[in-house]
Amino acid sequence: MELRQLEYFIAVAEEGSFTKAAAKVHVAQPGVSAQVRRLERELGETLFDRSDRNVRLTAAGAALLPHARAALGAVANSRLAIDELIGLVRGSVKIGMITSCASVEFAELLAGFHRDHPGVEISLSEATSDRLLDGILSGTFDLAWVGLAGPCPAGVSSQIITDEALVAAVGRSHPLAKKSSIRLQELADQPLICLPKGTGIRTCLEQACTSVGIAPYVALEASALDLVMQLAQQGLGIAIIPKSLAVYDSKLHALAVSKPSMRSRIELVWRADGGTSPAARALVRHARAVLSKRSDAK
Repeated sequence: MELRQLEYFIAVAEEGSFTKAAAKVHVAQPGVSAQVRRLERELGETLFDRSDRNVRLTAAGAALLPHARAALGAVANSRLAIDELIGLVRGSVKIGMITSCASVEFAELLAGFHRDHPGVEISLSEATSDRLLDGILSGTFDLAWVGLAGPCPAGVSSQIITDEALVAAVGRSHPLAKKSSIRLQELADQPLICLPKGTGIRTCLEQACTSVGIAPYVALEASALDLVMQLAQQGLGIAIIPKSLAVYDSKLHALAVSKPSMRSRIELVWRADGGTSPAARALVRHARAVLSKRSDAK
């Protein structure tokens, strides 16, 4: 019994005609008839009633049909499994990274994936968080490291990397360096230094200011947090940065911001459906496993 015999048998059963079945499987009608007759001889049963213009299944043919479909379905699933394996070997993944957050952990994650799947081509691009999220939804990126102030958009799944308060950081000679905290409204007329629009930290600042009816005065903006901090060190304004960066910088003084406070998250994001290719799905699985291990170790 051959797979093509079952394929032709199913086609005739569904079309009710050897001629139509032949057109469906792109084989000459005598070839379809010959293969079905061979199948009947092997089974020792007549599968079709050919007495009328329309070909009809016999009782034996009706009994065979679901099993024939199941057999071809199993073969198709096997091919999909092989195709997925080939896809991992020869595929590619597109990764996005926020420009303001260089991370050793991110590099290690990619290195681990490369070791497990050396044949997968990895591409990495930097952009603001809003563009990265759009890229995840459109399929431009398979995985991205983004900064978020609010929930992920529909269709995007994520895993939190960090979640921390934003502070107002000033140089040691700044007039505010004597204070330990500041209300957000007090920053309304102060020159701020922040990341560009579209980044998670900038979005967090703008949303917090909107909630208390003020507009932030961003005098200077830079795409790298290191530069934002250096500008504040020189007394050029008040930097809005994560608390963890400010407290370990001896040249900066951090003020807690209240009413409201601000928090920003770094998250790993991917399409909620897991990805558009076998390689993308493997990357998502790898990233989630790595992050889960690190979370358990803390």
